[in-house]
Amino acid sequence: MLLNILALLQEPTGITATVDAAKEGYVVLGVGLGIGLALIGAGLGLGRIGGQAAEAIARQPEAANDIRGTALFIAFLMEGATIIAVIMSLAAKLIG
Repeated sequence: MLLNILALLQEPTGITATVDAAKEGYVVLGVGLGIGLALIGAGLGLGRIGGQAAEAIARQPEAANDIRGTALFIAFLMEGATIIAVIMSLAAKLIG
């Protein structure tokens, strides 16, 4: 990562190198924003799922297994979507 930052700080030679360096900089910025937003969203969502599941179990202890199973299923779906978002961001880096 440090080498990428140093490459962005170097002075490119010629107009083609300038355009390529700017494009690479925007790709790196976009990938960073995409991964960051995906992980922040997943963290907030998983925290909310866990908190609401704990509250629901506290209200109805007899339904703890059903609540826990449903919360885990939703958490697995959210993690899957997060992993797909991270992979797509990294694929954009390779393509761009």
